[in-house]
Amino acid sequence: TGVVPFVALLLLQRRPVAGRALLVTGSGCPSHGLCRSNVQEQTRRQVAVLNATAQELFSLYLKCQGEPFSSESEKLCNPAGIFFPAFRVNRTSERKEVMVAMYKLFAFLNASLGNITRDQEELNPMAKELLERLHNTTKTTRGLISNLTCLLCKNYNIFQVDVRYGDSSRGKSAFKKKQQGCQVLRKYVQVIGQAARVLLPHLSPS
Repeated sequence: TGVVPFVALLLLQRRPVAGRALLVTGSGCPSHGLCRSNVQEQTRRQVAVLNATAQELFSLYLKCQGEPFSSESEKLCNPAGIFFPAFRVNRTSERKEVMVAMYKLFAFLNASLGNITRDQEELNPMAKELLERLHNTTKTTRGLISNLTCLLCKNYNIFQVDVRYGDSSRGKSAFKKKQQGCQVLRKYVQVIGQAARVLLPHLSPS
């Protein structure tokens, strides 16, 4: 088995695994030396951007799926039946606990965005604005994951976080692909605001 680095964990999207942080000692962090001097400020900006654009992304996604998603989004996009990482931290949680929860959340989101983007490229190849927003959100999310990786390594010597991912949409009908995408994005809208409120105070300049 051995230790799986962060980058490899991002590729483990096929089967759910238990979500836990593994603490390590010594100089095992592979990206310790890769931290930029402004990593905390950059992380704050990335979370703020994702929070500010989440609702617009969801609304545009619904518009591009057509009926019945446009008129029945409350029912069809209800995320109650899908897996989404539990987010139980709050402003009073320890900073390390917050960072680990954030990593699990955004690693899951990164994988889900890849799933959604692949499906939309197949189902709505002419929806240029939607595809551009999905690509931009994915780019921001990947940058955020990189910064969270750096902060976890640098501050807590954590270089492995096991992440549970959602189900792949491969092989599902077009309707199910659209529905899974809107369920994930609706849940994302709900959670990203909470994540921003919890994380940003922990990243404020001391």
